[in-house]
Amino acid sequence: MLKVGIFGAGHLGKFHLNNWKEIPGVTVTGFFDPDETIANEVAAQYGLHRFINEEELLNASDAIDIVAPTQFHYPIAEKAIRQGKHVFVEKPMASSMEEANKMVALVRESKIKLQVGHVERFNPAFLAVRDFDLHPMFIEVHRLAQYNPRGTEVSVILDLMIHDIDIVLSVVKSDVKNIFASGVAVLTETPDIANVRIEFDNGCVANLTSSRISMKKMRKMRLFQKDAYIGIDFLSKKTEIIKLSEGEENAFTFDIETPNGARTIAIANPQVPEVNAIKQELTEFVSAINQNTRTVVNEIDGLRAMEVAHIILQKIHQNISLS
Repeated sequence: MLKVGIFGAGHLGKFHLNNWKEIPGVTVTGFFDPDETIANEVAAQYGLHRFINEEELLNASDAIDIVAPTQFHYPIAEKAIRQGKHVFVEKPMASSMEEANKMVALVRESKIKLQVGHVERFNPAFLAVRDFDLHPMFIEVHRLAQYNPRGTEVSVILDLMIHDIDIVLSVVKSDVKNIFASGVAVLTETPDIANVRIEFDNGCVANLTSSRISMKKMRKMRLFQKDAYIGIDFLSKKTEIIKLSEGEENAFTFDIETPNGARTIAIANPQVPEVNAIKQELTEFVSAINQNTRTVVNEIDGLRAMEVAHIILQKIHQNISLS
């Protein structure tokens, strides 16, 4: 049995606890949370041992799950990695680029597995197109959320947009060439709404908009490439592919006239798997440990997403300073 210790038992931590209990081959050794109210509630609700000392929980675990606030990610991960413990850490992986680079270096020097909690990689709508030949040249993303004081200790870039940054970097097989960004702090001291344009060396362009002060929720990504349009709705968990037909089955087709003659267009809705994204990412983490394979969202993925996010924040700060 893989013994897992949980650091942080707040809102998201409870979701993780619920899912860890359902994963075969795993036993939760206990949790650490300095908040007395939360700790007492979780200990009673889940019947788990509350560790008062971080070191004791580390010693009792083979792997740890860090669901604490971002500023605690690196200090906890550092202790765990130095003790040879596998680490699952929520996004963003650290609170600064210096910490993120140190974490990557520690992983390189060790034999542990580290996975970053970019949960949208496991969203059923995205999994539905994972095997499709994605080579987008234009990407449009909107991630809008209603205001919630929880999580506002970081900007909307590190809170929301980083999900889409990670997805975009995973599907565009090219280096970033240019980044343009603008953002506004409305209700907090950091940007609450931002618009970003990322240009890649291969010519692909991604436009990302994120807001945490919207009246309605939206989590949509649209990818355009030479032969197809792919629409992914992360919120409603629906996917649509419109492409030049090659005799696809289970697709609605129609003909259109183009300069190159009549072409057949196929519209398909790929089967979306019934997947609990959080449970799936934790299960994949366990599998990587047991099979000694790379984690799906590894430390380099987490670092790349943070690098782009921090460049965006710098660009926004520069624009504000010039205005």
